[in-house]
Amino acid sequence: MRTALIPGTYDPVTLGHRDVIVRAAQIFDSVVVAVAASPKKGAGPLFTLAERVSFVEDAVSDLPNVRVRPFTSLLVDFAVEVGASAIVKGLRAMTDFESEFQQASLNYRLNPELETLFIMASPEHMYLSSSAIREIASMRGNVHPWVTPRVEAALVGHFSS
Repeated sequence: MRTALIPGTYDPVTLGHRDVIVRAAQIFDSVVVAVAASPKKGAGPLFTLAERVSFVEDAVSDLPNVRVRPFTSLLVDFAVEVGASAIVKGLRAMTDFESEFQQASLNYRLNPELETLFIMASPEHMYLSSSAIREIASMRGNVHPWVTPRVEAALVGHFSS
């Protein structure tokens, strides 16, 4: 059984993330979506780790070979823990490639048995990022086209006060 690990902060999960997860689920027998705690990323995540895990679980609930797990360890160690043979990352633009290439190179040095594969974002999601969604929502803009209804409600609730 081939298992892929798709890591991210998912703050919040977007339909672009879901697209990559769906496509990976068509290739691999099993997919683990690894939601990173990421307490030191920027100002810290907008949503708690438990909320982000719940949002991702909701977004992929129709995919029987996908499960969602939080993680706080080194990614390559978590990959071994869940039995993953590959890390899958979505790419939107050349700027993504530079940072992801560096990460993939470091991960390879840490565990050469773990492959990194890249899935190009679909054209309708190439511009989409969690940070853009948070910014639009903070200005009370419409994020409906890019997130699940649960995420939309959570963003509206967070920024309405």
